[in-house]
Amino acid sequence: MSGRVAGPPRRYLLDSPLRPSARSLLRHYWDLHVEPGGFPATGPVIVAANHIGVMDGPLMAIMSPRPVHALTKEEMFHGVGGAFLTQTGQIRLDRFHPDRAAVRASLATLEAGRAVGIFPEGTRGAGGLTTFYNGAAYLGLVTGAPIVPLLFFGTRAPGKGSNWVPPRGTRIDMVFGAPLVLDQVNWPRTRENVREATDHVHKHLLAHLAATMAATGLTLPGPLPVPED
Repeated sequence: MSGRVAGPPRRYLLDSPLRPSARSLLRHYWDLHVEPGGFPATGPVIVAANHIGVMDGPLMAIMSPRPVHALTKEEMFHGVGGAFLTQTGQIRLDRFHPDRAAVRASLATLEAGRAVGIFPEGTRGAGGLTTFYNGAAYLGLVTGAPIVPLLFFGTRAPGKGSNWVPPRGTRIDMVFGAPLVLDQVNWPRTRENVREATDHVHKHLLAHLAATMAATGLTLPGPLPVPED
């Protein structure tokens, strides 16, 4: 498939002086609060985040303590935004078919000591982590890289649709948690290995969500509105 690479994606914009400028602009536009938690300063990292709004991916890539290569649905690479996603090193993902190219790119990125971002819920929604796919756990099993939970609050308001962009001045919180390291399992990995690891990661993120909401009073936006006929 065109646009795929075997090694870690290039990230001209994430590595350039433009990244600090972009961070400054985002902080000027929104009331951004970033709690770094236990984000490792060096080495491979898997960021596993809830997903409530369209700005989650860009904010993950730019505002995390280190640049993040987020797994991004293939449809986002079409049109004017595709070049930007490519230049910032985001990883193209086919959500509807097994995507070995995305897995290879993610593993190569981690092997290069970089950070990979993934939304285990699979799509934007309420953000409560009720649906939880196995991608983050699988990458953690293969590489042994720490999995850092990330929670978004404020990137979508209650009742707003999935493409809603917060207006200027909106408070947005990004709360990172303590890293979780899975025991690395060499090939062959069984379905049971992956299932148990996924359950472990899921419980870790749910605990971080519950603790964060109890400590801060932050709330999630609730489910997406039902489309009108």
